[in-house]
Amino acid sequence: MFHVKQTQGTAASPSFDDTPLAHELADLSARRRALDTARVSFSGPTRVFTISNQKGGVGKTTTTVNIASAMAHLGARVLVIDLDPQGNASTALGVPHSADVASVYDVLINEESLESVIQVSPESPQLLCAPSTIHLAGAEIELVSQVAREHRLRTALDIYLNDNDVDIVIIDCPPSLGLLTINALTAATEVFIPIQCEYYALEGLSQLLGSIRLIQKHLNPQLHLSTILLTMFDGRTRLAQQVADEVRSHFPDAVLDTVIPRSVRVSEAPSFGQTVISYDGQSAGAVAYREAAVEIAQRAMAGDDSSEQKVSN
Repeated sequence: MFHVKQTQGTAASPSFDDTPLAHELADLSARRRALDTARVSFSGPTRVFTISNQKGGVGKTTTTVNIASAMAHLGARVLVIDLDPQGNASTALGVPHSADVASVYDVLINEESLESVIQVSPESPQLLCAPSTIHLAGAEIELVSQVAREHRLRTALDIYLNDNDVDIVIIDCPPSLGLLTINALTAATEVFIPIQCEYYALEGLSQLLGSIRLIQKHLNPQLHLSTILLTMFDGRTRLAQQVADEVRSHFPDAVLDTVIPRSVRVSEAPSFGQTVISYDGQSAGAVAYREAAVEIAQRAMAGDDSSEQKVSN
């Protein structure tokens, strides 16, 4: 039998319960329990979000699909419109989007109805997707000569919402300020910006805010910046906290309290054609996205006008 002898004057090693990992696991467990008892309502008019950021690699599409999935699992009927020619949102939702599939391209260019291209995600009957295909890559050029080119998505969406019951619409944009993004901003009522907690986080943001102001003035006066979500947060670094503090100081009413941590599970999920909510719903990344969805819904329930951040000079 082995005996552990403690040398006089040497402190005993802390138990596992006192380690940072143990505290982190206990916190995650408590957050899971809180989510299980969270109550939200999706009554009221349809909310239409455009998720946009001119900087690539900030978690824009990841945020689109995971917020949509989390909302659907909370009971909302959610429509994702994939306006990015890469079609990553369609992939993550498990929706076919090969070249021969009816897509948003047909809605914008051929004036097909939005209803005719929408598919149900295998993840949930509450989760719908209007997919992107490779044809959308040429839509920027083709839209130039179209009548009412900035309003084509809005017109199609209005017709669809008149006949269909949807609580949330989330539009995923390409990382550019072309006509696809302008269509998205014209169709939406709310702008949702994911911001990466890294050095170049605010790069290009002023350009996006300028574009929002122009859309407000000329095309869509109802548009407002309602939500900012901090993504890829690494609490071990001082830089991440500094970026978070800076963003909160500029947009105190729009930034969600929830932050999305860096997560292997979040990165893995799309390769399986899934959101992280369905891939590993108890992981830290999934819990964070579920918390963000609850926070967005509860802000609306509270009628918190402070969540509307007007963009002004």
